[in-house]
Order: sequence, then C-alpha cells, then structure tokens
Amino acid sequence: MSFDEARVFIEELAQASAREILPHFGQKDVGVVVKSDQSPVTIADREAERVMREMITQRFPAHGIVGEEFGTVRGDAEFVWVLDPIDGTKSFISAVPLFGTLIGLLHRGKPVLGCIHQPVLRQLMIGDGSTTTLNGKPVRGRDCVDLSTATLLMSDPMHPAVYQDGARFESLCRTVRVVRSWGDCYGYLLVAAGWADVMVDPIMNPWDLQPIVPIIRGAGGIITDWNGNSADGLAAASGIAAMPGVHAEVVRILNGRSA
Repeated sequence: MSFDEARVFIEELAQASAREILPHFGQKDVGVVVKSDQSPVTIADREAERVMREMITQRFPAHGIVGEEFGTVRGDAEFVWVLDPIDGTKSFISAVPLFGTLIGLLHRGKPVLGCIHQPVLRQLMIGDGSTTTLNGKPVRGRDCVDLSTATLLMSDPMHPAVYQDGARFESLCRTVRVVRSWGDCYGYLLVAAGWADVMVDPIMNPWDLQPIVPIIRGAGGIITDWNGNSADGLAAASGIAAMPGVHAEVVRILNGRSA
C-alpha cells in the first residue's frame, strides 16, 4: 500500500463515518449508554466505527484495527488503523460541534498518517508527519515563543488533578494568557491550524492520541506525553502538543523539569 493510497482512503473513511454521525447530531435521543469507565457512547459512535471497520477489512484484509468501541484485531500487523468514531462524545450529545472523528494509520507501530474530521463544520485535517492540511490547504502552527502570550486548551479541567499533578497544572494556567476547554481532538486541530498554542491531555487512549501525532508534527509542532517522552505507539497514554518555542517550557512547568 502506498501512502498516497492511504491518504485517499482515509478521506473515504472520514466521509463514510460522517454519514453515520450527522443524522444524530443535535437530536435529543441518541441512545446514550454509559460504559464501564463511565464514558458515554451513542448509536452514532458504534455505527460510524462499524462502517469504517468494514471498509478497512474489505480493502485491506491483512491490516490491523484498534478501535474505541469494538476493540483490537491483528494489533501486531505491519499496518494498523486506529479509530475513534466520535472523539468528544460529551460535546456531541450536548449538540456542541467541538468533537471529531479520529483516524490514524500506524506502520510497524509508528504513527504515519492521521485525520481529524469535524463533519458539522466540514473541516478535514490530515497530517503525515511532514505536512498537515485543512480542507486541502497546508497549515502551520503559529510561532509562539512566550507562554505569557499563549492560549492553552484542555479537554476536562478536572482531569489534571485526578491523573497528574493538579498544582503544577494550575501553575501552567497562571502562566499563559488564555485558558479554555475547547478540547478533545478539536483542541489539537486548533493548535495545528495556528488558532491556539498548547493543548494538553493528562490521560489518553491510543485512539485519542495516535491519529493526532502526524498532524501536530506535520504542522511544525511537537507532541509528547505528559512527561515529555515519545507519543509514538499504542503504549503512550497522555499528550502535550505545542510549538517548539514553548513545548519544553510546558513540560518543565508540568513536571518540574525540562523535556
């Protein structure tokens, strides 16, 4: 499989998932079920992932799949697709369009292609680690070199204190200019497109993180885990995305040391 073929196919997956998601957006009854980890799932999540998995299996039967709703098959394959049909389900069920479909491709365990699709706003961001595009046009993160001017985003303001060091996170919040919870995958889209400067997640799953890695890198940014270590691979479980001018300082503040 060529990477050009993979890029075309990832767009096909994004559009197919959108056809399952959009009819449910803004509806009062989307079949919400609370999973064992207390996170919500809807009929839209399940149907979107089901369709994408069927397409992958039909087109690339030897490829592996890691998905939020239906688990892992052939996780040790040379090529593995990583799927989060609705990243930001809490926003989705509240009719807030700050969610997205995440689709990633790993090659021998390394993230090489990623997609964030926001179907309501019709935004499709694709990154390959070298370039990132938004609706087909190249984008870059903005050149922030001073955290005092930065916009910091997160998904859930309660999570840093639960999963990491809450006091250090509060110190980071006091350092930047603007703090907002425009999070989940949409926060990473904002950083990659140059509308925000830092996005942090104290806890993540592979389907939350791996599709985002090539996007941030392709936009000129740095993405690591919370401790400043590599975000590559299914074992990574947290995220800090920022431009090179401030990433190390974010890691230092959150951990008391440099990256």
